[in-house]
Amino acid sequence: MYKTGDMKSISLKLQDPIFQEMEKLLEELETSRNKYINEAIEFYNVYQERQLLEQQLHEESALVAEDSLKVLHEFESLEDEW
Repeated sequence: MYKTGDMKSISLKLQDPIFQEMEKLLEELETSRNKYINEAIEFYNVYQERQLLEQQLHEESALVAEDSLKVLHEFESLEDEW
């Protein structure tokens, strides 16, 4: 978690339905708007980092897939010789 002193101010415009839903949830959760938005952004940042990592993994797997198949075929041909 971050220190509370490390804060930046931003201006935020929300679509009315999103704002209304947030306000309803804030009342039910008994939490501040600031805390709620900070937690939501933190959660979404983690989600996006995982998405980027998954994309990178897929791209790198595709790069080595052809070589891996070549090695597999070479091993299979060695087995056929025995």
